[in-house]
Amino acid sequence: MTDTFTEISPKVQAYRDQLQCSFPQLNDVFADCLEEALTVFTEQGVKDYLSGASMVCMIGRGFEPVLVYLEELPQIVEHSDETMLNIISKCVWDMSRTPNGKAILPFLQSLPEAARRLGSTEQLQHYIDIVFDMMSKSTRSVHGFSDTIPSPGLADFLNQSAYLLNQLSIEGIKNWVDYGLSNYHSHPERQKDYFSLQSADSRAILQRERHGTLFSDNERKLSLYLKALWQDKEHFVPYSEGWDELRKPMPYYDSLGIRIPDVYDDSYGIKGIDRYRATIAHIAAHRRWSEAMIADNLSPFQRVAIEIFEDSRVEFLSIQEYPGLRNLFRALHPIPYEGGCNDVHNSCLRYRLAMLSRGLLDPDHGYKDPVILDFIERFHELMAQGNSNTKEMLQLGVSYIAKTKQASDSFPKVIFEDTEVDYRDDNRHLWMFIEEGDEEEAFDDKRQFERDEHEVDKLPPRHYPEWDYKSKTFRPDWVSLYEALHPKGNPEDINRILAKHDRLAKQLKKLLELLKPQQMVRIRYQEEGSELDLDVAIRSIIDFKSGHTPDPRINMSHRHDGRDVAVMLLLDLSASLHEVPDGCTQSILELSREAVSLLALTIEQLNDPFAIAGFHSDTRHNVRYLHVKGYSEHWDDDVKARLAAMEAGYSTRMGAPIRHAAHYLESQPAEKKLLLILTDGEPADIDVTDEQLLIEDTRKAVEELSSKNIYTHCISLDKKADEYIGDIFGKNGYTVIDHVEKLPEKLPQLFMSLTK
Repeated sequence: MTDTFTEISPKVQAYRDQLQCSFPQLNDVFADCLEEALTVFTEQGVKDYLSGASMVCMIGRGFEPVLVYLEELPQIVEHSDETMLNIISKCVWDMSRTPNGKAILPFLQSLPEAARRLGSTEQLQHYIDIVFDMMSKSTRSVHGFSDTIPSPGLADFLNQSAYLLNQLSIEGIKNWVDYGLSNYHSHPERQKDYFSLQSADSRAILQRERHGTLFSDNERKLSLYLKALWQDKEHFVPYSEGWDELRKPMPYYDSLGIRIPDVYDDSYGIKGIDRYRATIAHIAAHRRWSEAMIADNLSPFQRVAIEIFEDSRVEFLSIQEYPGLRNLFRALHPIPYEGGCNDVHNSCLRYRLAMLSRGLLDPDHGYKDPVILDFIERFHELMAQGNSNTKEMLQLGVSYIAKTKQASDSFPKVIFEDTEVDYRDDNRHLWMFIEEGDEEEAFDDKRQFERDEHEVDKLPPRHYPEWDYKSKTFRPDWVSLYEALHPKGNPEDINRILAKHDRLAKQLKKLLELLKPQQMVRIRYQEEGSELDLDVAIRSIIDFKSGHTPDPRINMSHRHDGRDVAVMLLLDLSASLHEVPDGCTQSILELSREAVSLLALTIEQLNDPFAIAGFHSDTRHNVRYLHVKGYSEHWDDDVKARLAAMEAGYSTRMGAPIRHAAHYLESQPAEKKLLLILTDGEPADIDVTDEQLLIEDTRKAVEELSSKNIYTHCISLDKKADEYIGDIFGKNGYTVIDHVEKLPEKLPQLFMSLTK
């Protein structure tokens, strides 16, 4: 069976030849990693992907960094872009040239969650900058020696990064790291405690930086808001406000998406989530009603005024559609008071425009300036006509600047107080430039991206979390699960097994008659039915005689009280199944095949929907899930052929296969859902030294299924199972079969007792 995973087609071999890496383990996973990469990358991206993997291979840190790179980069690029391929491989190479080589693996493992939470190339680059800035500042030379000491807290920080990214904005993480570096630079042990979140100081600073509403926590909610209210499906690209010190970034949109801050604090009494809604509503209104204009013949002052009128126009239109937006916009718009900028030595243009903007938005503005009142009136006259457009706002803006221009407008000292409307975008979409200069950005509203039509025959790996009982958190996307259809063997082997157990099969058939629906259930109050419901009929006659409208539902019918059970049988296919128990002439694998054959025949006769799958693992990067029978298939020769070819190998990482089996079982419409797990040992894998880790993860997976109303029951063939199995499946969630030779008889009987 395992040879099917190592066969490489000529096409895959051509790509494999580009990867300069000689680890033999690559043959097991390269084809699957490549297929996922081909669905994400361009042709050049695939070359960079393989080139980067070759560079990671050359650092001399073993096979796992190479595998993590091949496995995780497609996910990372889906949340950023292909420039990350070269950036990450170069970062790994640079890190390997320092004493911090042990941090390479946690660095690579932290990137998928960072890319998912941060959501853009720019944000992910900020994260990488934080890592390398920390590494350079905390890696110290030994006084009087040429050697250097690796960063004491870097690996701990990277291991905690998933938790930090879920608690803080990227700016908050930067501030948290800077505090630790500045205060514990000369104390390696205290620095280690700080970055592993063990010290009180570390947790206190974390709470200090933990503020505002994170975009990553509300991305789905905001996407639905944009789609439901504005019928707009554009995606969001978050940015951080903590890096650009010269110019504060503002929201905007272009052909790549809507750019919004990664965190919003409460402001003006408005919650952060509502600030996001205001920003999105304003940008969505621009996307619906604004048009781009030629900017080359307009002065900067004229363009600023035009932007104010156009902002006000789209907000006016959006308020007509959703009146509740007026209060939200008003609450977030600053209120510049009249006479707040009279200094002849300062530029007051922005201040006057902020007053105009407030007056256009708020009917109760209270301004008395005749020019402001005149343009407010002209604006509302245009809006009352019902067919306003961006060109009319251009004329208003040019007229306003011509009428209000002052010599002091060009002074270098500009009054910014009470002028910043921070929920509005920077209006770059309004302008097109015939001659592009250093400060302009061309805007192409028609730009589109074609989807890659490359398709593959196999499914890409699914990534599942794994529970870390020590930190009480999930390791996100920790396990890679590859699913495939089980290879086929000879179905006659299963027929011979059924013939061998023919007597037992006949006994089971008698027991099945007790499980099949026997009781007839009466369905009353039917307008059409098999017989008259006498009680209802008499009551209808009484109603008719007394002048009331009789109930026409005077018939009834009958149906069987049927079963409504869906079953998934999950088989542990680890190498230990080849063992032959004491006193037996058959291996555990052969006995399991016989038991499953009888069980499948039993469930088929009950007409319960059921599926069969097997699993084994070779580290967290290579968990195999093999489909033997699907819910839509019957117990036929194809299914028997797969069961006949069942082989055992590798280890027993159980949490991810349980979660994946639940993925299929959860979609079944049955009222009761049962996951049966047949195993001969405790969860274990070769890359895990802590025996309790996979036991706790499996227990967590069982809890997750219970919350989805899926009942899990384990049939264990391990005589020592009582030491651990109750911790995983609970007091009544398991059965230990001490005499393995009786498995073919016990398994169907156990199923019937669970579903009777």
